[in-house]
Amino acid sequence: MKKFIDRQDELGFLNREYERDGSSLVVLYGRRRVGKTALLTKFMADKTSIYFLATQEAESENRNGFKDMVADFLQNSLLKTATVNDWAVIFNMLVEYPPKTKLLIVIDEFQYLGKTNPAFPSVMQKIWDTMLMDKNIMVVLCGSLITMMESQTLVYSSPLYGRRTGQIKLRQIDFCYYKNFFTNKNEKELIELYAVTGGVPKYIEQFQSESDIYTAIRKNILDRASFLYEEPYFLLQNEVSEIGSYFSVIKAIAAGNQKLSKIAATLAVKQTGLSKYLKTLIDLDILERQVPITEEHPEKSKRGLYKIKDNFISFWFRFVYANQSFLERDQDDIVMQKIRQNFIDNHVAYVYEDVCLSKLWQMNSQGQWPFYFSKAGRWWNNQTEIDIVAYDMKGSDMIFGECKYHEKPVDTDVFYTLAKKAEAVAWKQNQRKNWYVLFSISGFTEAMQLLAKEREDILLLS
Repeated sequence: MKKFIDRQDELGFLNREYERDGSSLVVLYGRRRVGKTALLTKFMADKTSIYFLATQEAESENRNGFKDMVADFLQNSLLKTATVNDWAVIFNMLVEYPPKTKLLIVIDEFQYLGKTNPAFPSVMQKIWDTMLMDKNIMVVLCGSLITMMESQTLVYSSPLYGRRTGQIKLRQIDFCYYKNFFTNKNEKELIELYAVTGGVPKYIEQFQSESDIYTAIRKNILDRASFLYEEPYFLLQNEVSEIGSYFSVIKAIAAGNQKLSKIAATLAVKQTGLSKYLKTLIDLDILERQVPITEEHPEKSKRGLYKIKDNFISFWFRFVYANQSFLERDQDDIVMQKIRQNFIDNHVAYVYEDVCLSKLWQMNSQGQWPFYFSKAGRWWNNQTEIDIVAYDMKGSDMIFGECKYHEKPVDTDVFYTLAKKAEAVAWKQNQRKNWYVLFSISGFTEAMQLLAKEREDILLLS
């Protein structure tokens, strides 16, 4: 990625860990292409460091590769030609001949070492405890397979549990930074780009050179030679063993089946048989389970809905996976027609709700409301659905939000409908103060703007 944007919090944390007295052990993990290596490259730029990229080869090959890298770092020709069968011997060389400044050791794709040798986390634990823990050294263990990294480094049963001094789960870049990547795009174009690329730096890079979203989709996703054409297979193939079953679950949700009962009915399986798949997909940040924001016990709620959390995955299953029979026969035009007909209403409009919610949280952190809220999200019952509801449990104020991604300006009818829907929310109904925020990609009518000026409880954002 040519531009290093966002990640200041993560970079700051890594630098603080490096500057602390003594040793530190940090775990950095996240989905593929999210920018972990770019972050590490930036972090390592001004430091004495060793960067080792593990592979899926045999452990002996990885050990020899690490040995050669250490030998080059130490300029030790004897180590370079030696046969070493113990990781501890290599690390001991770094301890015996330390550099003048703090040494940074980065092991990327760490999970492959544990995959080829399940005992490797124990090996690393012993090396840390006996050699590195009291030295002027920082170690970063980085990996892309989320479930494997968590099991090898973060869970209580892992030998490395309790050794780490910090961990970073690197997530996708927030929408608010998109204007830094696409400096010549307007707000509408940025949202549509975000709806497909989902904050993944590698995807953003692919889309930067295209003139419009549809050209970018055709070239970078629908083209069978493009790496995004089969990207979800690549993302999941090393994370799960039954990729077909997981794809079926995601496909069902992408088709609009968000309730557990509907997912089960669509797949003709028992609800209990879905638990494993749903939990894994949630752990991988592909799905999320949402409940009405006012639910006091979310984990027990029977109103839970499953949503595809990853914008690119959502787009791909809606428009690529569902139409691969056309794409495999080079009938891209048919698929592009379907995308043009449904992209805005069936995909971008929902992503826009997430963008609006993120904006609301940003305003909250900057003190741009008369009160601070601690909870915000969707709300619904059997008859009513509200895009955004925000409140503080200890307060008596509640915000109601509506998000409109339409070509025409929002008129007063949208506000009055929202105010009516707010009556369905029972939380402190007789004593609360209602606030209303309307989001519109196409602005507002004069009548709506006039009404907002007359009332202190209405905020318009476009």
